[in-house]
Amino acid sequence: MDAQTFTDARAQAGAASVERLRQVEAAIARAARDAGREPDGIELVAVSKTYDADSIVPVLAAGHRVFGENYVQETKGKWPGLREAYPDAEVHLIGPLQSKKARDAVALFDAIQTLDRPSLARALAKEIARARDAGERVPRLYVQVNTGEEPQKGGVAPGEADAFIAACREEHGLAIAGLMCIPPADDPPSPHFALLAEIARRNALAELSMGMSADFGAAIQMGATMVRVGSAIFGARG
Repeated sequence: MDAQTFTDARAQAGAASVERLRQVEAAIARAARDAGREPDGIELVAVSKTYDADSIVPVLAAGHRVFGENYVQETKGKWPGLREAYPDAEVHLIGPLQSKKARDAVALFDAIQTLDRPSLARALAKEIARARDAGERVPRLYVQVNTGEEPQKGGVAPGEADAFIAACREEHGLAIAGLMCIPPADDPPSPHFALLAEIARRNALAELSMGMSADFGAAIQMGATMVRVGSAIFGARG
């Protein structure tokens, strides 16, 4: 492929991503209205994990500002340059976080959606305190709940969520913004979303990050304030 052909292909892929973004935004708005909600009460996290910076730029240029990444190292490799061009962009960590990478995560991310164990709470509390002392911004924190209690997934068990949220607040001094879940792939998602919403209600948490490409309509019906959509915007991963 020569340079011009490559450039043309990039431009076409970027235009296609923007068109898909608009389609997803319209679908979210329809789902919100069907649920009797205002569309602007639901934030779209464009999941940009595994997509390179050149694939993300067209979506940024189209005005979208909230993105999701899975890994600290991948984020360190591509987002500093993107933030220089788009300083109002937000990046959320939606993948598992090792406690030893808490310092990098606090520096890199505007939100961490995968707080799920005491050791990580301690590590984040330490790094957030350090960042505050240095006058730096700190990320919003979401507790991940493993609503299906799947052993291969991160997240606190539903029966332990209340105690864990209380410990984050009272023992570690962490402000918890909301909850996040990923329902089992083979289960109807709505009961899992309803369970997350009930845990949030008990703990006076207003933010619910739930729903992905295949099920964000059901999540919005159940009160999602944030949905996470990747390939439906950026296209199939290679």
